[in-house]
Amino acid sequence: MSALKRRYFRFDLRKAMFILPNLLTVSSIFCGFYAVVASSQTGDARHNALIGACAAIFFAMVCDSMDGRVARLTRTQSEFGVQMDSLADVISFGVAPAVIAWHFGLSAFGTWGLFACAFYAICGAIRLARFNVMAAVSHGPSPFFVGLPIPGGAGLLTALILAALQKPEEFHLTAQMWWAPIVVCAVGLLMVSTLPFRTFKATRAKVMLLIALGTLAVGCVIAYLVYPSFALVVLMFAYLGLGLFEGAWRLVHRKRVAGGAEGGSDVTEAAADEEDVFAEEVNQPLDTNGPLELDAEEDLLD
Repeated sequence: MSALKRRYFRFDLRKAMFILPNLLTVSSIFCGFYAVVASSQTGDARHNALIGACAAIFFAMVCDSMDGRVARLTRTQSEFGVQMDSLADVISFGVAPAVIAWHFGLSAFGTWGLFACAFYAICGAIRLARFNVMAAVSHGPSPFFVGLPIPGGAGLLTALILAALQKPEEFHLTAQMWWAPIVVCAVGLLMVSTLPFRTFKATRAKVMLLIALGTLAVGCVIAYLVYPSFALVVLMFAYLGLGLFEGAWRLVHRKRVAGGAEGGSDVTEAAADEEDVFAEEVNQPLDTNGPLELDAEEDLLD
C-alpha cells in the first residue's frame, strides 16, 4: 500500500470513528421520538404502546451513557458532540417523558396536568442550558451533578409510569388524584435544584459504599420477584435518596458552621473543615490524565 493510500485510509478510519459516538446520540434521539409517537397511540394498542414508549426511554439512557465513553475510547471528543448530546437529552429525557406522562393519565387533570407536563419539560431544558454554561468555564467533569441529572429525572418518572402500567386497574389516574401532577412538578424542581448528586465517576470502593450497593442489589432482586417493574422504581429512588441525604448533610453542617461562628466556639472547626472539603469536592473537577475530555454531564454511570 502506497503512502498516499495509507494516508487516505487513516483519514477515512478517523471519520468513521467520529461517526460512532454521534450515531449513538442519534439513536437516543430516535428512541425519544419513538416514545412520543408510541405514547400517542389510542384504542386497544394503547397499553402496550405506552409500555414500549417507557422502554424506549431506558434504551435512550443506555445510548446516552455509551456515546461519551465511545468518544473517549476513539479520541473523537468534540464540542459538536457535547452540544448534540444536550439537544438529544432535551428530546429523549425532557419532552418524551412529559408526553408519556400526559398520555398515561395526566390529561385527566386538564390544564393542571398540561402545566405539570410542560413544567417538567421546561425544567429539563433549563437543566441542560445551565450545564452548558457551567461546562464552558469548567476545567473538566465534576464528581457531582448540580441538581438531579435529566436522565435520572426521566428514569424516575418513567419507572413510576411503567410500574403503574403493570397493574392498570389499581393505578388508573383520575382527576381526584391531585398528587400526580405534583409528583411530575417535583421531579422537575429537583432537576433545577442545586442539590449534589454523585456521578460515580470518582467513587472509591469504601466499606459503607459496598454495603449500600449490596443492600440495594438485594432490594432490587426482592422487588423484581414481588413486582418486576418496581425494581426500577427502587433503583431510581435509591439514587434520589442518596442525593437528598447528602444535600441534607451539607445543610446541617452549614448550620453548625454558622452557629460556631456566632458563638465563637472552637468545637465547630472540624465541621467547618468538613464543609470546606465537601465544597471543594463538588466544585473540583476530576483528576484526568490528559487534556480536557469534553463529555456530556448527563451520563449517570460513566
